[in-house]
Amino acid sequence: MSLHAGSPGPASTPARATAPAAARAPRTLAFVESPVQLLNVLEWAHAQRRPGQGREPGGGGGGIGGGESRTGLVPAQTRRRVAPQPAPEEAEPPGPWLTLVVLSPTDPMSRGQLRRMAGLAREEGHEVRWEEARDGGTAPFRTIGGLTPALRRADRVVMGDPFSRYVQLLLTITRAADLVVVDDGTATMEFVAQLARGERLVRWHRKGGRRGPRDLLFAPVSAAARRRLTPGGARRVEVFSAMPVDEVPEGVSVTVNRFVWARARFGPPRIIAGADLVGTSLVETGVVDGERYLEAVRALAEAHGVRRYFAHRRESADKLHRLAARTGLEVVRPDLPLELIARRGPIGRTVLSFPSTVVHTLPPALAGTGVRVTVCDIDPSWLTARASPRAAGFLAGVTDSARGVHRLARPARTSGR
Repeated sequence: MSLHAGSPGPASTPARATAPAAARAPRTLAFVESPVQLLNVLEWAHAQRRPGQGREPGGGGGGIGGGESRTGLVPAQTRRRVAPQPAPEEAEPPGPWLTLVVLSPTDPMSRGQLRRMAGLAREEGHEVRWEEARDGGTAPFRTIGGLTPALRRADRVVMGDPFSRYVQLLLTITRAADLVVVDDGTATMEFVAQLARGERLVRWHRKGGRRGPRDLLFAPVSAAARRRLTPGGARRVEVFSAMPVDEVPEGVSVTVNRFVWARARFGPPRIIAGADLVGTSLVETGVVDGERYLEAVRALAEAHGVRRYFAHRRESADKLHRLAARTGLEVVRPDLPLELIARRGPIGRTVLSFPSTVVHTLPPALAGTGVRVTVCDIDPSWLTARASPRAAGFLAGVTDSARGVHRLARPARTSGR
């Protein structure tokens, strides 16, 4: 059953909707499965918004964390492509022009952050539709069935994860001519490169492994989604990203995400002495050995005066308990994506991170604050036997392509398990 969070009235449009009601349906649908994806949809929407569409950017209350409105202090966003403006007769009708569809995950940390991000989206004037998309074996059928009418009406679809099987299945239903991919972390770099090379869509940490029965069964849907994400005819594809995008497929437009909305809505933060360390889920995804990771964190904390460890939302509670016991660090479970936590403050004068999305997103989000973002490479000896053959090269590329960060020598090699 579709859940319509935070809006009065029924969760879905009645089966016998009138023609005027259909005409009022939002023309843009965005599908998100993580808090970071939702944040980047808000950044994209901020860049798209025209006067009169929802709450003016930066206006109104402080939202979560009480951030002060600083719209006048934020430089204009530089875009590689200027979207054509519609003629007056094509202007969108009053009311929400963007519906955010949350395909809710099951882990509590992600759900909690998504709830808070959904609240910010509503404050921006957007409609939010919360779908319990993984609540039991029949949930996908209910979710897709409930979304099909809106998908067929939409003329623009925004997605945060083109590798998601859910999103790939939804792409086979929509007739939208405009498709937009916003960042889902470092995976965006791999998505654009695979699209440019005409390869099948596979997450970087799984590439090189053997395809299982489910992969083979889903292969036709994935291939259809890749074709839909390839520009052609009237179909337009945009990538909205803070990540470095080098191999741009022909016909794909790229817009730089400079976190203008986040800087307008939150901060500037209070800077405190010492360093903060950003956690990673590379252990949980099977890329990095758990013991080697804990020892690396301990070495970094001792060498750089780290006080707090900002946990990734997918890090396991058991690992974090062991980390706190071994290092003495204060483990913080953020209630929002780290870019907003850092803007809200307080934040350490130095932020340390292993190769991850934040080495690309924190520098623009914290521009002008004086915070130093430093990245520590992953030693190849930390990788597990299950890690993809491409893991070391991909992680090195994440660091090498980061702008506005400082490089740090790896901690001394650990002695093993």
